[in-house]
Amino acid sequence: MSISTAQTPTRTTREGAFGNAVELVCRECGTTQALGPHYVCVECFGPLEIRYDFPAITREQIEAGPSNMWRYKALLPVPDDIELSPNLEPGYTRLLKADNLAAELGLANLWVKDDSTNPTNSFKDRVVACALSAARELGSKVFACPSTGNLANAVAAAGARAGIKTVVFIPSDLETAKKINSAVYTENLVAVDGNYDDVNKLASEIAGERDGWAFVNVNVRPFYAEGSKTLGYEIAEQLGWRLPDQIVIPVASGSQLTKVHKAFQELISLGLVEDKPYRVFGAQATGCSPVSEAYRQGWDAIKPVRPDTIAKSLAIGNPADGIYVLDICRATGGAVADVSDEEVREAIVLLARTEGIFTETAGGTTVGVLKKLIDTGQLDRDLETVVINTGHGLKTLDAVGDLVGPAATIAPTYEAFVAAGIA
Repeated sequence: MSISTAQTPTRTTREGAFGNAVELVCRECGTTQALGPHYVCVECFGPLEIRYDFPAITREQIEAGPSNMWRYKALLPVPDDIELSPNLEPGYTRLLKADNLAAELGLANLWVKDDSTNPTNSFKDRVVACALSAARELGSKVFACPSTGNLANAVAAAGARAGIKTVVFIPSDLETAKKINSAVYTENLVAVDGNYDDVNKLASEIAGERDGWAFVNVNVRPFYAEGSKTLGYEIAEQLGWRLPDQIVIPVASGSQLTKVHKAFQELISLGLVEDKPYRVFGAQATGCSPVSEAYRQGWDAIKPVRPDTIAKSLAIGNPADGIYVLDICRATGGAVADVSDEEVREAIVLLARTEGIFTETAGGTTVGVLKKLIDTGQLDRDLETVVINTGHGLKTLDAVGDLVGPAATIAPTYEAFVAAGIA
């Protein structure tokens, strides 16, 4: 099998263009490469990770920063003056104490990290902000992505704000709301007949053939992926500079889970939080659960699947970071589990009616898996737990459209109201 290593041409970048990032390193063999639009190792074709030389940094310095993800700019591959570049300024979203949901599930201490309040209503605004910074520094002319929906929304909006041309590719059967949420920002929304893995393959081919195209999750993926670390930083800071005992994270490509873990490890190494054990759990929908299946079977490899689930934002049948998710969950004493589409739908309603948070199907998957992990005894009811809500339910209305609705339709009279028996 041949693998194209064609890359977007680089221009000479300014000093400090990538902040404290110093090089790219292969996660498999350790080979290093210069910072640039590279995403596979030249020696073994393994995935690349960004390595940093962090300066000494204090909690006070971070807390004095802006109320968005750029408060952590010293820990990201972005320039020190990143705030001066037009961007959507995502991040620093709310961490909510979920006492009602905790009582419903029998948990002692539960928090919801609610990323649905980002500019395009999903956590993808974080990763896109890092990718956009890299694309600018590399002189890219087109900002693009293959997407299951939320990423397309974020890329299209960020490109509009930055004044760079955007082209986004999605599966043609994506939820209508997510199509509209992308098309409103860009005229270059391309629907592809196929699933996400087909779309991603096409994007990789285009990235190898077209000069000046920055595909956020292909040829600038190492930069893009680092944006997810800010979820981990924020959780720790919002908990009073400490790590939770347990965290449940949705798994699509697996990148978010691996980067939250990386963020926790960086905070420990920098002395910003106390070193302590914590358990990481991954959540998938049964209709696309290759990582959960590998965990359940004790495999060390991921067997690709063809997705068939309402949780389309998690529907990646061949997840790039799946094996690393397995490693992290096993090493921390966590697990990877999955729930059915019906359990996803029920969990969406459960979260909404206990905490007033309307989540999309990815969040329903995460809450559904949280419940399952409690029921099976894999998650400790007495330990402090965080779950991540990655997107807003207005993007996936069809998922619960037949579960909720008017309790009654009545005439505009008090007698009719009484007759309806509304408590």
